[in-house]
Amino acid sequence: MQDLKEKEKLNNVIPFIPEGNFYFAKGIEAFQRRKFDVAVKWMKKAVEVAPEEPLYHCQLSIVYTEIGAYHAANQLLTKVLQSTGDQYADCYYLLANNYAHLGLLNDAKKYAESYLKYDPDGDFHEEATSLLEMLDIDDVEEDDWEMEVEDELLIYQETVFHHMERMEWDKVLPVLEEMIVLFPEHKMIMHDYTQAIFFSGDQEKAITIEQDTLDEDPNELGSHINLALFYFKCGNEEYRHHIQALLNVYSIHEQQKLKIAATLARTECYQEAYKRFTALSKSALKGHPSYYRWYSIAAYYINLKKKAKALWDEGCARHPMLAKENHPCNM
Repeated sequence: MQDLKEKEKLNNVIPFIPEGNFYFAKGIEAFQRRKFDVAVKWMKKAVEVAPEEPLYHCQLSIVYTEIGAYHAANQLLTKVLQSTGDQYADCYYLLANNYAHLGLLNDAKKYAESYLKYDPDGDFHEEATSLLEMLDIDDVEEDDWEMEVEDELLIYQETVFHHMERMEWDKVLPVLEEMIVLFPEHKMIMHDYTQAIFFSGDQEKAITIEQDTLDEDPNELGSHINLALFYFKCGNEEYRHHIQALLNVYSIHEQQKLKIAATLARTECYQEAYKRFTALSKSALKGHPSYYRWYSIAAYYINLKKKAKALWDEGCARHPMLAKENHPCNM
């Protein structure tokens, strides 16, 4: 009789299956206690359980912003806007804030203006207005002399692009050295410079510069890209740490997407590289020899040899200099 009662009790027990609100509340609690790694885990669970709930995506993006993972935050916010239209106008301000942190001021201005357009009396009204005022000051201070500097920078960038795409390190190095003196505020110049000196033979100096940069800013994408490549070429397993960092980044800018995809191919992460290449905009990147070079190599080594050959042939037709390179399709 006693056993029967115990069985009845067990049959009446309702299993506890957490819903999104449970994980969300846990994530908020961890966030308020500034335990951001724990907050990310809980928020990810909330998103997994209720992927249709925009609030969970937005809050996860805020946690990412707090830890400096601006690209991951922007990806979430963009998805929310795509799925809800302008219903979650706060996303516009959060995007503006992230782009300001990334130094992409035109994008920051565009999203701040969108926020004020769709929610002029919203919670972030003062912050968005202040951000626009700061950006407007930058615009006012940009005079004719600065425009001339920008034109000069563009000419240098085109020269560097030409040589970097062809891996002509001896030709690009003196150009980059000039640019470092003339445009010290442009970070990407230094990343191109470290690649040039690494492949010119000064590997230790290149690694030291990038490691010092990463120590100052652990989220510096250019440093993760270069260190993944440098350590791989040196046979140092530390490259895997930087590859993992790249696998967590989904940029919205085609140039950055290409650099990540090419780096994955150059470090023999062919499957992941191929996935990234298939997501790129061919029309935006067909002027880049590296697009065809590394996309075709990634395809070749995951046994898509017909696709690899078609890509390589198209690349050689568009960029005849590629035909002079050694390529697995020619072997």
